[in-house]
Amino acid sequence: MADITASMVRDLRERTGLGMMDCKKALVEADGDAELAIENLRKSSGMKAAKKAGRTAAEGLLGYKTEDGVAVIVEVNCETDFAAKDSNFKQFVGTVTDAVFAAKSDDVAALLAGGLEAVREELVQKIGENVSIRRATVMEGDVTSYIHTNGKIGVLVKLEGGNEELGKDLAMHIAAADPQPQYVNTSDVPEELIAKEREIYVAQAADSGKPAEIVEKMVEGRVRKFLGEISLVEQPFVKDQDTKIGKLLKDAGASVVQFVRYQVGEGIEVEAVDFAAEVAQQLGQ
Repeated sequence: MADITASMVRDLRERTGLGMMDCKKALVEADGDAELAIENLRKSSGMKAAKKAGRTAAEGLLGYKTEDGVAVIVEVNCETDFAAKDSNFKQFVGTVTDAVFAAKSDDVAALLAGGLEAVREELVQKIGENVSIRRATVMEGDVTSYIHTNGKIGVLVKLEGGNEELGKDLAMHIAAADPQPQYVNTSDVPEELIAKEREIYVAQAADSGKPAEIVEKMVEGRVRKFLGEISLVEQPFVKDQDTKIGKLLKDAGASVVQFVRYQVGEGIEVEAVDFAAEVAQQLGQ
């Protein structure tokens, strides 16, 4: 009997997308032979979901709920926009949203282990696409939410002071702003990120042939511009470009405690697929 190690279980889990215990059991039954374990798993109904686990799920929908001073937003992904419009997928997004709200927790792994994984696998088999719960955020307090009509962009904003109208304006600004704000204040930007940007600007300015003191001023000017672009309070308000968000907040006697902006699929690398080549390969096989 082969010794089934944690790394063997992890590798099989990464290849199949199945649960840890399922992978361990399959390896035990296959005496540690990963290929045989996969072959055996393919014969089981659960493997239908797992076979698709390697496919990129970059479409999907956002779910949100605000009630009794608690607000949540979740992103659930699938492979195609067609599946995102499916009533079964929409129902699953609602189930996930309710689960996050009930638990007041953004621990997706724990929620999956708590029963959502079985529901997810059932949905995968039903719609024939990979489905994943990518992320969730929970906020408590004076929180305003905004979800764009297409369900692809959503924002939560937590304020101190101000009113609901200001919260809505800020949430819509964060949803629409280009570039997108990443931090509330310039002081919130991590030093390592600033140092990295400065290093890039120094390298760019080094070829200018200008004196060192001029180069230094050029670099610092670009750093200030960078900080202004990614800091919410430094951005021009989308409804009034002559007014910065910082002034808008000051005039209302308010401040932004926290915000989060979700856009479905952002940051997910989608592999370009040559469908003709894929079909030809399958025919060849």
